[in-house]
Amino acid sequence: MGQIQLRNVRKTFGAAEVIPGLDLDIEDGEFVVFVGPSGCGKSTLLRLIAGLEDVSGGKITIDGKEATKLGPAQRKLAMVFQSYALYPHMTVRRNIGFPLKMAGADKAVIEQKVQEAARVLNLTDYLDRRPGALSGGQRQRVAIGRAIVREPAAFLFDEPLSNLDAALRVNMRLEISELHQKLRTTMIYVTHDQVEAMTMADKIVVLNAGRIEQVGSPIDLYSRPANRFVAGFIGSPRMNFIEGEEAARHGAAAIGVRPEHLAVSREGGLWRGKVVVGEHLGSDTFLHVDVPGLGQITARAPGEFGAGPGDEVWMTPAEHRIYRFDREGQAL
Repeated sequence: MGQIQLRNVRKTFGAAEVIPGLDLDIEDGEFVVFVGPSGCGKSTLLRLIAGLEDVSGGKITIDGKEATKLGPAQRKLAMVFQSYALYPHMTVRRNIGFPLKMAGADKAVIEQKVQEAARVLNLTDYLDRRPGALSGGQRQRVAIGRAIVREPAAFLFDEPLSNLDAALRVNMRLEISELHQKLRTTMIYVTHDQVEAMTMADKIVVLNAGRIEQVGSPIDLYSRPANRFVAGFIGSPRMNFIEGEEAARHGAAAIGVRPEHLAVSREGGLWRGKVVVGEHLGSDTFLHVDVPGLGQITARAPGEFGAGPGDEVWMTPAEHRIYRFDREGQAL
């Protein structure tokens, strides 16, 4: 079981209100990602769930039992930190088994659970090595293994991949997703990287200044953003926003168009502009185009589209892919 409910949960640090009060339901077995810009409160919210920070108000329930006043060890949750927090003088075997040793588990039970976690995480051949002899990805798997042996109600990940290089991040994203498929245990994952959120989550919670802007599946947030903040945060490159007369034609204070929803051509189209920068990425070319009256617009073109700085291009948005927002930034 790993069902978690938050009701009117608040957190203040002195006079600063970091989380002004939010409600959230996390179902058993879900992979939930907290995403948002730096300082939005996502790590603080995770620490409140873990019991590493005291709530200033509200209630946290885990598997139907109130956990608001319980210490971290009593909540049956396992935290995986960004820094790995491994003991450098211990072998991988001892690192993984350490929580069970501290709990007074029998040596045979510890060894059996360590072996099982190592098998799941492809660490069997590394059990007698120390962390210093491992790669960053392997050390991260050891930290996850230490969490697995505790058989928690939920795993809590606090930006676990931010110390890894780009290639390792991709590999570890796949490994954590596969681990969730194997274990079917609730996972709550914090990241500022919306690509991680989109590729890993069953459900995304978009946070801004301690408030929940929207909760939904990745495709829901991409296709039906509730407001301009979510529309601009989900998707890469970010959505283009246009105000003024062009927006007024669509009955909105602002319209949004994603770069991938713009048709780009050498001649003929709705908006004409000059390329400022062309980013050629193989399969795709991202063009940053200065359009008179609209500002700089980013468009995705096929990789073989060879436009460069100073070239003139035309762009036409797909009509059914134009998002409309009111003056408060809410979707229309």
